[in-house]
Amino acid sequence: MADKYNQAIEASKVITDDAAVAAAVAKIIDEKAAENRNADVYKFLFNCIDLTTLKATDSQQSVADFTERVNAFDEEHPELPNVAAICVYPNFAQVVRAVLEVSKVDIACVSGGFPSSQTFSEVKVAETALAVEGGADEIDIVLNVGYFLDGDYEGVSDEIEELKSACRDSRLKVILETGALKTAANIKAASILSLYSGADFLKTSTGKEYPGASLDAAYVMCQCIKEYYEATGRMVGFKCSGGVSTTADAVAYYTIVKEILGEKWLTNEYFRIGASRLANNLLGDILGTETKFF
Repeated sequence: MADKYNQAIEASKVITDDAAVAAAVAKIIDEKAAENRNADVYKFLFNCIDLTTLKATDSQQSVADFTERVNAFDEEHPELPNVAAICVYPNFAQVVRAVLEVSKVDIACVSGGFPSSQTFSEVKVAETALAVEGGADEIDIVLNVGYFLDGDYEGVSDEIEELKSACRDSRLKVILETGALKTAANIKAASILSLYSGADFLKTSTGKEYPGASLDAAYVMCQCIKEYYEATGRMVGFKCSGGVSTTADAVAYYTIVKEILGEKWLTNEYFRIGASRLANNLLGDILGTETKFF
């Protein structure tokens, strides 16, 4: 008898033929992307950025300085929306909380043995709880890809549920690491497991060991989010990350989200871009001059 995890995956109507997905993405971008290349969309996209620093050299001082740039942006560009969140390692949540002065910018922390997800579940839970206690509004974890590839769907789901519980009132983003999953079928299955385990966001990639975001992965993930919403009425967000650095890249992901999920998802409550370089590139296109603000 099939278990509930495989039943949920098999019941989904989301397409998993890689060539068909690629063709559908190409059609959307060819027909719709051009209309989204304008200043209003660029400003919206800037407001969807999780401005990220995840380096071995991060320190209390460097993260404080990083946060001060977000404060300064509000003062120097009051006419523009700020970024959506600052994303840091969990040990820096308190630093950002102490320095951040902009009320509409959230604090996001990677957690759960990021970026590999290779540590004890108890450590992942403790790390997540400590990040939330330190001030994190959002937690970005990596799905246990090893469990997934071994077919241990129960293990994958149980771990996500545990980490969701550790988040308390903070939102949970589940990173699928789509570059490691590779196929549309795997990305669909991982999306469905994450959705039914309580994810508040599906996120493409860590941007570390494997290829980052792809439009094909985004297409499958957004289709799964749409199907899940139609079945449950619960809206789950989408975040692309890993190599999304140019304005053209960001517009392409915006176009996929707009065409599949619709206007309801075009708010930074449900659409995010994890990036560091993108902020300056978008800002340059908004202001009409090259800038290195961040």
